[in-house]
Amino acid sequence: MKKILLYIVLSGILCPINSSYGQRLSRTEKKIVEKVKAMDEASIDFLEKVVNINSGTMNLEGVKKVGDEFSTAFQTIGFETEWIEMPKEMNRAGHLFARIQGKKGKKLLLIGHLDTVFEADSPFQTFERNGTMAYAPGGNDMKGGNVVILYALKALHDLNLLKDATITVAYTGDEERTGKPLSISRKDLIEAAKASDIALGFETATGFNNATIARRGASGWKVETAGKRAHSSGVFSERTGAGAIFELSRILHQFYKEVRGEEYLTFNPGNILGGTFVNYETLKSSGTAYGKSNVVAQTAVVHGGLRFISETQKENARAKMRAIVDNHLPSTNATITFTDSYPAMGPTAANKALLNELSAVSEALGFGEVEAYDPGRRGAADISFVADYVSGLDGLGSMGTGAHTPQETVDLATFNALIQRTAVFIYRLTRD
Repeated sequence: MKKILLYIVLSGILCPINSSYGQRLSRTEKKIVEKVKAMDEASIDFLEKVVNINSGTMNLEGVKKVGDEFSTAFQTIGFETEWIEMPKEMNRAGHLFARIQGKKGKKLLLIGHLDTVFEADSPFQTFERNGTMAYAPGGNDMKGGNVVILYALKALHDLNLLKDATITVAYTGDEERTGKPLSISRKDLIEAAKASDIALGFETATGFNNATIARRGASGWKVETAGKRAHSSGVFSERTGAGAIFELSRILHQFYKEVRGEEYLTFNPGNILGGTFVNYETLKSSGTAYGKSNVVAQTAVVHGGLRFISETQKENARAKMRAIVDNHLPSTNATITFTDSYPAMGPTAANKALLNELSAVSEALGFGEVEAYDPGRRGAADISFVADYVSGLDGLGSMGTGAHTPQETVDLATFNALIQRTAVFIYRLTRD
């Protein structure tokens, strides 16, 4: 008779009650699990330490300080570390890379990021533990995932299981606000991917039994319209036309009617300004507009984002948007520009095969099957930059709620189990 794995939840902790689950683990893998279990409090203490160092993307000193903490920790387990500076004009802190070089198994690239959305002036700054939950700014996205990587590797190191492995750990310092140009800010990550066989991303987990085999890409867009400034009594007339705001309204309405609807394709206007004069500050994503109700609008602008599952889908959507923008109302003009940010990570067969390997590890541990998460419900991430060069999985980091909000939490009850799974998974891959 097939044995059925049952689970009980005690204080939020997953506990397999099938006593024979460990029989599918090797003797060495059982030792890995016990080693990770013994590190539970140490891993949480380290998480608290790095969370309490503010590393908002624009706090360059703070990002570097968090990098230094991880750098020291990786050096103690035999990794060579490197801080990669970004050019001063990019206004980004840089990236931490840690490496070991061996001769066996798959070459792994493990991806995290040091920065958070909580800048130095944020009121949410401190790790606060409340039972099996911790309120932690940037703890879930994604210092928790960084710690999962570190302590999984530490367990393997302590058991002398890394001596033949080839592993690169890449912690970027600007994932939340990528430095431009991307050809510089993501150059080292892409080069590391080209020298690897598999990439594993440790962005926040969407569920204990989910992983990400596909992520949508992200692109910015801006539409600017111009109209003839005149008294509003002449609006719609042949001499005055429709004005900039009507032209922009037409464009957005047609985007909604004619571009919307394709699976995984979404686009969102994030802010809009219009009137006689408009001022917009790109770095602050804010601006001002002046206009009177009795004056036809002279200018208008909207900034938005575009999400897509493939480059083909992105380019098709852009073509439709350009065609709509070019069909002007009387006496108006309009232009659209696009800004690339994150490419898409497609749902490849190789990614699915890697998911099956992770699922086998999870089932061997008694944690159950791991399934692919809906890419339509995930944002963009650094793993997308390497998706064209290497197979990969993402969403392997810590669990929690409220990412990017003052209620961001890390679920400490599942934290150690995720490190266990990561450690055994890395062990198997480096011996494959």
